[in-house]
Amino acid sequence: MAIANHSTAMAIANHSTSTLFALLGLTQQPELQLPLFLLFLGIYMVSVVGNLGMSLLIAASPLLHTPVYYFLSCLSFINLCYSTVITPQMLVNFYMAQLFFFVVFVVAEGYLLTAMAYDRYVAICSPLLYNVTMFPGLSSLLVLIAFILGVLSAVAHTSAMMKLSFCKFHIINHYFCDVLPLLNLSCSSTHLNELLLFVVAGFNTLVPTLAVAISYAFILYSILRIRSSDGWFKAFGTCSSLLIAVGIFTGSITFMYFKPPSSNSLDQDKVSSVFHTTVIPMLNPLIYSLRNKDVKKALRKYSVRT
Repeated sequence: MAIANHSTAMAIANHSTSTLFALLGLTQQPELQLPLFLLFLGIYMVSVVGNLGMSLLIAASPLLHTPVYYFLSCLSFINLCYSTVITPQMLVNFYMAQLFFFVVFVVAEGYLLTAMAYDRYVAICSPLLYNVTMFPGLSSLLVLIAFILGVLSAVAHTSAMMKLSFCKFHIINHYFCDVLPLLNLSCSSTHLNELLLFVVAGFNTLVPTLAVAISYAFILYSILRIRSSDGWFKAFGTCSSLLIAVGIFTGSITFMYFKPPSSNSLDQDKVSSVFHTTVIPMLNPLIYSLRNKDVKKALRKYSVRT
């Protein structure tokens, strides 16, 4: 997983005015390079197959042409793109492009999870009004808003980053180009960038988290009023998957970007970022698909045909 070696570091040191960057990778211990390479290659392959397969299955099956599965197909698409801009080695040289698309997809995923929580809220708390509330076109509008907010956040971060001067050794102590590692390389003032990171990341984390929490508070209240134990477990099982995904996603983001400055450690951040860049895109198809009877039914249907 390591990109930069000693000779690369020396070359960069001799040309400190260069705009090229080198990534140190997840670890610099030689004995861990091959195991980590095989591990993350396997995770990436599972992520691609799972998310792409999920999107194709939902598109091909009329049974799954409902808002909740439309959101799920969009989430699978985001996870596929999200993982792709991080994992493949070919993108490491395009640090600003990688940073831009990383911010787009990570912000869009947060708001898409919020849209999915709202969809579950309507389905459980107002089932008779579901088709009216989730009218045709609303799903596409919510997805469009998620991507717009992602693009706006990405433009804010990348435009502010491009105004900085990088006069230190351009060796990024990370395995992809994130905001914090790049700020550590700047020899100019990063106060505006840090303030922007706090405001934008805070807004994009707090708003989805509060929206999901409020939605699930109403959902929990409705579930507790269900007298049938079968209905209680069915409703709770429907929502638990999303809660798991939201918990892992927001937890890793919060740990990375909202720590006291004295406790900042890029080595710890690298471990935390693994969860939302590689592990979550792999787990989402498994969390949402294997536990869902409609998906299993559609999958069996197309498996029999083939």
